[in-house]
Amino acid sequence: MNSLWSLTVLSFFLVAVLTPVLIRTLRTLKLTQPIRVELPPDHQAKRGTPLMAGLILLIGALTSIAFRPEPLALFLSATFVLFSLVGFLDDYKKAAYQDPSGISGKMKLVLQFGFTGILLFILVGQFSLSPIITVFQGYSAVLPLPAYIVLMMLFIVGSANAINFTDGLDGLLINVAIPTYFFFFLISERAEVKTFSLVMIACLMGLFIYNIFPARAFMGDTGSLAIGGSLSFLAILEKVEIFIPLLFLVYFAEQLSVILQVWYYKKTKLRLFRMAPIHYHFRLKYGWSENTIVIVFGMVSWACALLSWLLWRLLF
Repeated sequence: MNSLWSLTVLSFFLVAVLTPVLIRTLRTLKLTQPIRVELPPDHQAKRGTPLMAGLILLIGALTSIAFRPEPLALFLSATFVLFSLVGFLDDYKKAAYQDPSGISGKMKLVLQFGFTGILLFILVGQFSLSPIITVFQGYSAVLPLPAYIVLMMLFIVGSANAINFTDGLDGLLINVAIPTYFFFFLISERAEVKTFSLVMIACLMGLFIYNIFPARAFMGDTGSLAIGGSLSFLAILEKVEIFIPLLFLVYFAEQLSVILQVWYYKKTKLRLFRMAPIHYHFRLKYGWSENTIVIVFGMVSWACALLSWLLWRLLF
């Protein structure tokens, strides 16, 4: 355990020390964030902030493998890297061509579903993932394997994109994701999962120094999709699908606000929220500062993670 904590401290310092180097490189290459015209004026001022700082989080994947070069550690790092690749392609088009739309939504989904299918195939074949959804101790729902695979593909891609929606304010996703990783650190009996979760927390804390308002760099989809993909696969590995509505509450609220906004506008030509995802609604309607939203959403995520842990202790 002492060596794990040493690795965690090392990961934090590596990210904290190397992120300025990455920021300078991104600025030199002019890989900066374009801003959508419909965003509030204070967001327009963020135009030109280096994008793709989420690349630095790959340190977490590498150090996890170096510390535990076992198949499951490699798998967890692979989930992070593959989803990060999808985000990188999107961010690169945004930054290099100053195109806020990035790659097409269809292409992103094709890549996400493709990588998810490959990773699930590996889980089933190499790690004996069973098509069981555990409700509580002693009671599980067994699904036909094809149905389970389809359901999990929809869950992973949907959750990864919900988590991606949360990355809209300086430091927001980092503050919300740390409690979720901590939940998996608490409940897992697998050393590889504990290592990966704790190292990712350390890396996020190191990046938070430069991503807190006013952000010196944005993690971009390179980081947010990687976080989303890895957290979703952790939920499947640990068989805690039943807790996802609570554990992922903030992420799903962000995604649901977008879905409701589009549906309501098509139906009435009016807006249900001042702007979606919902963190913008709090900014525009109630005048909350970015730091206030980050703190409140982070506290909600901590509450969800700790309540999920308590329920897990009771039910499992």
